[in-house]
Amino acid sequence: MLNIIFKKIAYTTLVLLLISFISFIAIYAAPNSFFGAGSLNPNMTPEAIAHLKEVYGLNKPLLEQYFGWLKSIVTLDFGISFVSGNSVIDDIKSRLGITLAINIISMVILFILALHFGVKSAMQGGKYDNFLKQFALLSYATPSFYLALILIILFGLKLEWFPITGLESMQAKEGIEHYLDMLYHLVIPIFVIVFTGFGSLMLYIRSLTTDILKSDYIFYAKSRGLSQKVIKKDYIYKNLMPFIVTILGLSLPGLLGGSVILEQIFSIDGMGLLFFQAALSRDYPVIMGILIIGALLTLLGNIIADIIVDKIDPYKRRG
Repeated sequence: MLNIIFKKIAYTTLVLLLISFISFIAIYAAPNSFFGAGSLNPNMTPEAIAHLKEVYGLNKPLLEQYFGWLKSIVTLDFGISFVSGNSVIDDIKSRLGITLAINIISMVILFILALHFGVKSAMQGGKYDNFLKQFALLSYATPSFYLALILIILFGLKLEWFPITGLESMQAKEGIEHYLDMLYHLVIPIFVIVFTGFGSLMLYIRSLTTDILKSDYIFYAKSRGLSQKVIKKDYIYKNLMPFIVTILGLSLPGLLGGSVILEQIFSIDGMGLLFFQAALSRDYPVIMGILIIGALLTLLGNIIADIIVDKIDPYKRRG
């Protein structure tokens, strides 16, 4: 087991290095730059711009820039933001909490609903199954930005039930009321994430459950007179767990990146909005920092998921 973990860590390190190099070259080759015409004060002299490039180390050869940056990120030092002048890691930390909160809450709700209705749809069949499949297709085909705008118009502007921007009310609140107020502001964004993500996940779980129901052990379980409740708990859910864990592992980058579009629409000051603003302003240290952390989370998610699946997969346990 330890040998497998070490091999995965070595593989992850190599892939991360490759991703970092490709990302660095791609950003360097992108047209325009933060220090180009129109990005800074037009009154700045070429000498002042050259001085700024020297401060940020952009006057060095490309490979020297890359290896210097690579050496720094080992200690999570992603450099200084061109726009804010703050440390990139500090900018990320300041936005991290709200993005994690939104995506963790959304993910928990989404997986509970998709797992429940996906299994029930496959087991029950008939009109109930057809209705859920049609609803799932509607969810899958609905663009998140379009649904967000509709809900803003209906529940925010027409009915005035929910706030449509920001995270806090104008009246300052403390303690539990502060967190409840933030949750109240996040009702529509969380609903959009859950609704638009439900369809694909529910159909995937339904498809897996349908395959499980065709298995011999399900046939023998039914022949023993076991109830659907017992079959669902002891056979279906346990066999679905490896797939669910794998999906959760692949969902880790989303916890950090958040939803770029939704955070922009609802003016939520999270990681998605930070990445969007960095891309617009060509703030390369911030872009690279978010890309590398996202890639690291993706690779770590795969490793963690593989280890957990190896422990809980019933087929591997039998072997």
